Amino acid sequence: MTTARTTRFPGEVAAPGKGGIGESPLRPDGTLKVKGEFAYSSDLWMDGMLWGATLRSPHPRARIVRVDLGKALALPGVYAVLTHEDVPGRKKYGLDHTWDQPVLAIDEVRHQGEPVALVAADHPEIARRAMEAIEIEYEVLEPIVDPLAVVADPERHKVQERGGITRYQPVRVGDMAVGRALADVVVTEDYEVGIQDQAFLGPESGLVVPNEDGGLDFYVATQWMHWDLTQIGPCLDLPEDKMRMTLAGVGGAFGGREDLSMQIHAGMLALYTGKPVKMMYNREESFFGHVHRHPARMRYEYGVTSAGRIVFAKVRIVLDGGAYTSATLNVTGNAASLAVGPYEIPHLEIDAYGVYTNNPPCGAMRGFGAVQACFAHESMMDRIAEAVGLDPVRVRQINAVSQGSKLATGQVVHAPMPMAEMLGQARDMPLPAPLDPADIRNLPGGASQTTHGESVVRGVGYGVGIKNICFSEGFDDYSTARVRLEVIGGEPVALVHTAAAEVGQGLVTVEAQIARTELGVEKVTIHPADNQVGSSGSSSASRQTYMTGGAVKAACEAVRMRVLALAQGRFGAARGLRLVGGKVVSRDGEVYAALVDLLGDEIVEETREFHHRPTTGMDPVTGQGDSHTQLALCVHRAVVDVDTELGLVKVVALDAVQDVGKIMNRLSLEGQIHGGSAQGLGLAVMEEIQVRDGKVLNPSFTDYLIPTILDSPPQRLEILENADPHAPYGLRGAGEPPTLSSTPAIVSAIRDACRSAGGTVHINRVPVRPEDIIRSS
Repeated sequence: MTTARTTRFPGEVAAPGKGGIGESPLRPDGTLKVKGEFAYSSDLWMDGMLWGATLRSPHPRARIVRVDLGKALALPGVYAVLTHEDVPGRKKYGLDHTWDQPVLAIDEVRHQGEPVALVAADHPEIARRAMEAIEIEYEVLEPIVDPLAVVADPERHKVQERGGITRYQPVRVGDMAVGRALADVVVTEDYEVGIQDQAFLGPESGLVVPNEDGGLDFYVATQWMHWDLTQIGPCLDLPEDKMRMTLAGVGGAFGGREDLSMQIHAGMLALYTGKPVKMMYNREESFFGHVHRHPARMRYEYGVTSAGRIVFAKVRIVLDGGAYTSATLNVTGNAASLAVGPYEIPHLEIDAYGVYTNNPPCGAMRGFGAVQACFAHESMMDRIAEAVGLDPVRVRQINAVSQGSKLATGQVVHAPMPMAEMLGQARDMPLPAPLDPADIRNLPGGASQTTHGESVVRGVGYGVGIKNICFSEGFDDYSTARVRLEVIGGEPVALVHTAAAEVGQGLVTVEAQIARTELGVEKVTIHPADNQVGSSGSSSASRQTYMTGGAVKAACEAVRMRVLALAQGRFGAARGLRLVGGKVVSRDGEVYAALVDLLGDEIVEETREFHHRPTTGMDPVTGQGDSHTQLALCVHRAVVDVDTELGLVKVVALDAVQDVGKIMNRLSLEGQIHGGSAQGLGLAVMEEIQVRDGKVLNPSFTDYLIPTILDSPPQRLEILENADPHAPYGLRGAGEPPTLSSTPAIVSAIRDACRSAGGTVHINRVPVRPEDIIRSS
């Protein structure tokens, strides 16, 4: 029987086998995860550690009248009970330099689940009892829950001192009066997107250990260690050199770990008690312990000619960010800049709002503002196709951007973007065979035997998503890598050290592939990610392969130059030498030396930063600006079977065409497309945090439904490689675009099925509920 070793961290083992760029070597963490031997942050353990717990507000909005800690402190085994008065330094932190989120509620709670007090005890059950013993008297207030009311009157509906609106971002292009005069048909629709949860399987957890120098060692699951520490340090009153952070095993993220969760709380308890403190949320607490996808209310008005050309668009997007800023500033910017998607529209009036409410806090999630906009703009493409009597694919091709086009922000598409061709490829993929009603598992409702084929209609729909890659709007995004080449055990070995968070996306595999390709060695070890090397930025925005991959490539190139210079100096060799198969060889393949002999005891190490090309902020009045680093496209074609009497849906196929610039690792890439598509499927037909008057009604995987293997259809993939000249290896970030386009494609297919059944179709909200289908049929 094999026992998990809890001190193992992702990437600690050498990457097995051969495999450079373009190949699909085994993931160094893959076997461990499959066998259940991988150590996640929730597996961490240390002798003598205490268990931390968080008391959270049951109310969406209330004043704190009285707090009594006496009974909790009196319990045997309790080491600490802390409130905001015990915060050593600054009492607020924030993701986007806003510093508006209290470490612990000070005088008011602004959302259900807001942390109010902390407990540390020598057993988790004692910690739970101590939380229950804390007495808090609240004056319950009427929550502000309507984001449209906030937009209409932000001063009256003020959740906090900042006011009601987090960010207002307009986009203005052309002349709307001219656009309206050109339109033969005008279509107006309202759209809504519910609250989606990241639903990662590993709950928020970690271990914080006091150090002899008065500092702290953090072992946590996060997406950006350095920015975590930037927020943690001032709150704990600790300088940067007194905090060390090592990435613990991360059980998924999808944006939900960009904000802090237990880090400051466990740090407070560790400093107060002088003991290691572990915190681990249960599933219900996890729903309150991280941000979610912003729900959206959107109104779209398009003017179109009888030939299918869009001549104007008037758009309003309202994103509900909850009580604190989190990532709402940038999510709103993304939604505004991508509001009309990858289409050329000469006259635009776009207004995007991010607002504060007492609803659940929202921030980063895969797709980051573009998901909400994509559902609306793709639904509008179907709507105008119907209005002018054209094929939905053809309407998209007529208005599609291409290389040289301008987006809504005025940004020019410099890299290849063959969207019209991609749509044609999606349309021409073979369609799945008709359903076999003899096997009820093939039908909507499956083995529940809700139908035997009666009232089941098939529909086909399309969706196109365009997503920005890397950080935007003038942010100086960069990543750092340190690469060492030395001889160990008679073989040349490369060590790659970055602070980039492996959150399940396969980054450690790609880092090793780059080192093998650039240094011509087989053995590569990935150092555990920590803050003892420069920042690698966040594992978000589909940026890590681009940014950290670029940094690893640059560091490897610097190492290679030194090694080749060593060879030239030692052997008087001509220029044009290469590193291949652990040897120094000429252009013609002549071997000059084995790396083992050339290096001997010498260690060659280089550290490099990689910065992407500069971007600019969006103009606050016109929205114009070269705001995005890179743009990526994905096209989906969905095939669904719909029981129009019962409102049940089975997604039969979810085929995709995606341009990735360069295939770095086909197996991992296909996994990213499958995973992103599955999250889009969840948003389309099942995933939603239900909220009433600011309170969450379904904080569990019993009632918050996510797709399983039985819900996931076969996927035919067409992967294109049109290199981006600005990116390392010409690659494009690939993880997010499938999440955008899969949702509208599925909903489009549902509408198509309902229309085939003779219904009047107005399905403008996701997730689609059975009653929406029944009402439309």
